[in-house]
Amino acid sequence: MEVTVDILNYLLTVILIGISFVWIFLIKSMVSTIRWTPHLDIFEKKEHGNPKVSIILPARNEEEFIGKCLDSLVDQDYTNYEIIVIDDSSDDATSQIISEYVKKSSKIIPVKAQEKPDGWMGKNWACMEGHKNATGDLLLFTDADTRHSQNVVSLAVSHLLSLELDALSAIPRLLTMDFWTRITLPMISTFLHTRFSAIRVNDPTKKTAYFFGSFFIIKQKTYKAVGMHEGVKHEIIEDGALGKKVKESGHKMRIVRGDHLIEAVWARDKSTLWNALKRLMIPLYLQSKKIAIGSFFAVLFLLFIPFPILAYSTLRLESTSFLVLFTASLVASIMIYIGAIIEVKELLQLKLVYALFAPFGGLVVTLGFLSGLLQAKSSTVTWRGRSYSMKDHVQNSISV
Repeated sequence: MEVTVDILNYLLTVILIGISFVWIFLIKSMVSTIRWTPHLDIFEKKEHGNPKVSIILPARNEEEFIGKCLDSLVDQDYTNYEIIVIDDSSDDATSQIISEYVKKSSKIIPVKAQEKPDGWMGKNWACMEGHKNATGDLLLFTDADTRHSQNVVSLAVSHLLSLELDALSAIPRLLTMDFWTRITLPMISTFLHTRFSAIRVNDPTKKTAYFFGSFFIIKQKTYKAVGMHEGVKHEIIEDGALGKKVKESGHKMRIVRGDHLIEAVWARDKSTLWNALKRLMIPLYLQSKKIAIGSFFAVLFLLFIPFPILAYSTLRLESTSFLVLFTASLVASIMIYIGAIIEVKELLQLKLVYALFAPFGGLVVTLGFLSGLLQAKSSTVTWRGRSYSMKDHVQNSISV
């Protein structure tokens, strides 16, 4: 029995050493991302025209946020733009709020989305409805729970045209509304700033590509060339799928940091947090069951497993195998904490205390992904009060 326990402990030690090395790579990648990701307002400006920008803003039950978003958009210092606000079948006060803002600003064009056809995700349909009314050469897509600095449209246009880009997306500062989101988002963001780093997106030799739905600007002709939102109509993560199509088709795109200029809500409460976690896993499962299951176990071991093993290893520290296991699990746990601290302080701008809850954040992420796997098996997805049948719909938004 003792021999069996020792073998188990040494096997776990090997796994934990592997986890520690992975975290060394992740932390190095995070630091590189922080250091080398370009900023929205730092670029070599060149002379360019003043093309019209159509801001496309879909909104479904956004009474809590849309007023602040519109306040930030009607006050832009860019002169040649319009704001197309799409009410996507809201059953709260969203429509009334839009009507009030239409009276205040001639820049706002209200649109009532028609009934969503079968096979479309709601937001994708709303964006297409908005595009039908767009007259600009440039399209700027944003979300109703996003707030923009006064010069952000000017910067985005100038950045896009000066660098002769086809599309540009900005990473916002992700706002957190509740405790559970504040301890969970640092763990999710680790992968955003490593595997899905902006550096990889900006490298034309890498396949990694996506947009932030809260802010991306794209040339009208490029948008049409890649099939618009109609080409990703069944995608759950439509901004990821659209960005991927732009890069795959050979267009020039870039992701920049805009966290000092743009703020966006990632999850509003425990319920939306849970649904957001499931929403990340479901496309992977529908794309490849093996990849999704493998990703789940990778997240389980990288974000959570070292902590219960650390607790287990303290049971018999007088034993050599337990002492070795304790050391390995302590190092792996410290690595996770270092990653969480970097995310909390450097990128999410949260209080350091939330990094201390990394084990609980990792557990929530793991359980959310597991829930996503289980829901994906039913081929039915629920998002923003709507249920979607995903049968026969292959998702192409995320590549792992």
